[in-house]
Amino acid sequence: MVSKVKKGCLPGFAGSGDGGFRRFVIPASHLRHPLLVELLTEAGEAYGYTATRPLKLPCSTDDFEDVLWLITEEIF
Repeated sequence: MVSKVKKGCLPGFAGSGDGGFRRFVIPASHLRHPLLVELLTEAGEAYGYTATRPLKLPCSTDDFEDVLWLITEEIF
């Protein structure tokens, strides 16, 4: 069962074909950060810009956790 995403956040997936994808909840406040903008651009190039499927980010789950940590440290 997939849990609901709280207001002000969006669901996304990060991972690779080998390790599979892991679901993340991304705060909307992070969307304009240059690190996440770069990943979103890469995702569009890799998977297309359609909004009919869940957001997938082309990086490992460990790398994405690092990006989220870096963004959170800068914001707070």
